[in-house]
Amino acid sequence: MSEEKKDLSAIGQEILYTARNRLYMNLPYLDAALCALDFQSGGGVTASLATNGDTLYYDGAFLAERYLRSENHVNRAYLHVILHCMLRHLAKKRGKAAELWDLACDAAVESILDSLDYPCLEDVVSPAKRKFYGECRQEMPVLTAEGIYRRLLKLDLEPYRVAQLQKLFLVDDHGLWDPEQKDQQEQSRQQDEKWQNMSEKTQTSMETVLADQATGGEAVLERLRVANRNDVDYRVFLRRFAAPREVLEVDGDAFDYVFYTYGLQLYGNMPLVEPPETREDKRIEDFVIAVDTSMSTSGELVRQFLACTYAILRSTETFTRKVNIRILQCDDQIRSDTVIRDLDELKTYMENFALCGGSATDFRPVFEYVDRLRKEGAFTALRGLVYFTDGMGFYPKKRPPYDAAFVLLEEPPLSFAMPPWAIRLVLDVPGLERAAQETAEEYGIELEELPQL
Repeated sequence: MSEEKKDLSAIGQEILYTARNRLYMNLPYLDAALCALDFQSGGGVTASLATNGDTLYYDGAFLAERYLRSENHVNRAYLHVILHCMLRHLAKKRGKAAELWDLACDAAVESILDSLDYPCLEDVVSPAKRKFYGECRQEMPVLTAEGIYRRLLKLDLEPYRVAQLQKLFLVDDHGLWDPEQKDQQEQSRQQDEKWQNMSEKTQTSMETVLADQATGGEAVLERLRVANRNDVDYRVFLRRFAAPREVLEVDGDAFDYVFYTYGLQLYGNMPLVEPPETREDKRIEDFVIAVDTSMSTSGELVRQFLACTYAILRSTETFTRKVNIRILQCDDQIRSDTVIRDLDELKTYMENFALCGGSATDFRPVFEYVDRLRKEGAFTALRGLVYFTDGMGFYPKKRPPYDAAFVLLEEPPLSFAMPPWAIRLVLDVPGLERAAQETAEEYGIELEELPQL
C-alpha cells in the first residue's frame, strides 16, 4: 500500500471515529449499535461505504471529500449504514428483487434521517424527496422498507424513473448484503440475530430508562417497533373470540368406552352408558367486524382483509353454520350496518363490497352503536369486535365489556397512542394472504370458493 493510500486510510478511520462520537453525544440510545461495526479500509469498496453486518468498509478518499464538503454528510452516511443493520435490511433482501429492495431500504432510512431533529444530522431535504415521502405516506402511516418495496412493485416504474430515485437516495454500497455462498449464509444468519437483539434492546431502552434522552428520535423508535414486531397468525388471533357453546356432536373425550363395551358384553345389546349427544365446543356465533372507511384507509386493503377473514370463517371447527355477524363501516359516524346470517351471505357481501365514507376517523361511534345493539338484544353472546383500521383516530376512554381488537396493516405513528385495553395486531398484506391460503389448505377449501374481489 502506498504512503498516500495509508494516509487516506488513517484519515478515513479518524473521520469515522469523529462521526461515531458526534452521533453518540446526540443519540445516546444508539450507543451499542454505533460501536457494533469494525472499521476496515478497502474491501473492494470505492467512493462509498459498505457493510456485511460485522465490518464497515470505507474508502478514505470518499470520506475525506464528504467531510470537507460537510461534516453532517459523514454523520448521516454513518448512521445510514447503522440503521440498515438495526432494521435488518441485509438479511431481508433474500428472495426479493434486489434493485427495488435496495432502493426501498435507502428511501426508508433516509426518511428517518430527514425526520430526526439533531443539528449533527441537519441537511437540506430536496423537493423530490419530500414528494416521494408524501406519496408513500398516502398508503402507509410509517415509512418502512417493506411498505415502500410493495409500493415500488405495484407501480412497476420505468427503468429511468428507478434510476432517478436511486440517485436521490443512494448513500452506501449494498453489494455485501445477502451472500450467495453457503458457508457465509450461516454467518449472515448469526449477524441478523445479533442485530435483532440489539434492536430490541435499543427499543426497550428508548421506551424506558432512556425515554427522556430519546426526544427527537421518535422516527427511530417507530421503525424499530415495526422491525421488531413478531410474526402473528391471524387465524389463531381471530379464534380467540370464540365463545363456548353446545354442538350436536358426540363428545369422544367425555365418553368412557370401557363401560360402554362392558355393558354390551354383559347384557348383549345394553350398554351401561350412552355417549353424550352434545359437547361443549368453541364456536363463534355473534361477531362484529368494523371497517375504518376514512380517507387514510384503502378499499383494496379492506377487501384483502375481508377475504382473509372469510377464509377463516369458513373453518367449520371454529364457527357455527348460522352466524350473527354485523359488518359496520364507519369514519366519524356509522356509514352502513349489514347483518350477515350465514357464510354465503358474507361471500355475497364481500363480492359486492363498496367502501362508504371518507371523512376523519373516530372509533367512538362504533362502540356506542354496538352498546346500543347489545341493550336491544341484537346479540346473545358477543365476545369480540375486530376493527380494521390504520389506528389513527379518537378512541373511547372506557373499556367495553367485550374484547376489542384493532387490526393494523402498518405501525401507526407514535403520536397516536392506543388505549391500554385495546388488543393490537399489526399484520402486513403478505401475512393476510398467507393466512387465507393456509386456512383454505387446512380445511380443504378450494381457492375458487373464496370471494373474487
